[in-house]
Amino acid sequence: MLPLDFILFLQIIFFLFITPGTPRIVIVSYSLNYGLHKCIWTALGDITANIIQATLVIFVLGNFFLENSNILNIFKWIGVVYLLYLAYDIYISAPKEFSSKILFSKSYGSFFTDGFIVAGTSPKAWLFFPLIFPQFIDFNSNYVVQFIILITTYIVLDFLSLVGYALLARKLINWINTNPTVINRISAAVIIFISMIIIFTHWY
Repeated sequence: MLPLDFILFLQIIFFLFITPGTPRIVIVSYSLNYGLHKCIWTALGDITANIIQATLVIFVLGNFFLENSNILNIFKWIGVVYLLYLAYDIYISAPKEFSSKILFSKSYGSFFTDGFIVAGTSPKAWLFFPLIFPQFIDFNSNYVVQFIILITTYIVLDFLSLVGYALLARKLINWINTNPTVINRISAAVIIFISMIIIFTHWY
């Protein structure tokens, strides 16, 4: 079975992934400095950390959600506040400059570790998985299958977006320098819209 509001989940992660947050800043910088093939290891480190985060949240807290379904209403409102904060943070964030100088060589393990640490210590990731991720799982049904669908979708799209940023690094830099606030304003507006949908459609 599909998770709850799967299309809405896709919309949320799509706009999260196209927004140039810390993992994408790192992947673009590494693409310019080391080349695409090494960036793939950074992307793999990123999604490995995300899998661990999501697994801990769902399978450690899953029984708690099942036995205390009303608590999801609290998480819903905390999640809405987080989305509104995220929209504000995206809206006010300034475009960042990327270095294009050639740096010293790094091992593939170092690239993987960098991606893992950046994602594993990201406050946004640790807020997303406990506050937003459970909103799309029906804990009264087979939530293992739902989890597999959600996390597979998440990591595939996350990996593709990271590689996409690496591929289009130079073009993205030129576009952001020419249109410094457009992508941030669009992403912020859509995230606010999505938070309104969650307020009026998610009830437990």
